[in-house]
Amino acid sequence: MKDQLQTATQIKRVTQFQDLVSEPFSGNVNAMCWSRELVGDFAEIVNKVELTDNITVLEEAELRELDLSEAGQLAREILLHDMQLLTAHGAAPTLNVIKYYERDDSFPLFPTDVYSYHVDRSPVATDTFLCTYFGEASDILPNNEAIQKILIPELRTELKKLFDGPEADFASFLSENFFDLHYQALPNARPINLGIGNLWRLAVDHPESKVLPCVHRAPAEKTNRLLLIC
Repeated sequence: MKDQLQTATQIKRVTQFQDLVSEPFSGNVNAMCWSRELVGDFAEIVNKVELTDNITVLEEAELRELDLSEAGQLAREILLHDMQLLTAHGAAPTLNVIKYYERDDSFPLFPTDVYSYHVDRSPVATDTFLCTYFGEASDILPNNEAIQKILIPELRTELKKLFDGPEADFASFLSENFFDLHYQALPNARPINLGIGNLWRLAVDHPESKVLPCVHRAPAEKTNRLLLIC
């Protein structure tokens, strides 16, 4: 993974939180990585959380109340500190324990769930922050190694079969149903795994953005995943 981070022109590496949030995206760069080697037992936290659904939000109060070993306490302090940093920056971090995300099987040729390569969109200027502390981490793709699915002729033909309206409204239909957010990896594409413990900032599609949004996807979970996202 380190080799990929070093050679990927879309990624800028930083060594502290302030640089992560203040360095501007420009040119090809649409992903910022604060590379970290974290200490502590994050698995213990995952194992001690009472899972209430396929995605369980771990509130700060519940996190503080967990009875943890010394290694678990070290992990907890890192989680609390990351949440405090992001909150002070003006973000609204959420800590999730994820069994799995819901799959979209409404249109098998064109799923729009988070396991599909996609970009995030916002009506206002913002970025996506995320960090996986335990479990499988997300992947990103260089934009030149992905194609917007609505541009693939056979998929576009199938989408038009779903659409019942004038041609002038087809673009709105694609946007309203989030079809235009999803991408397909090109042949020989090389996904870049975001790794464990690294805090990432990904570019979002919004009106003020000066770069392409970052194409990414959630991993297929092999175990429960501890993820901070905002």
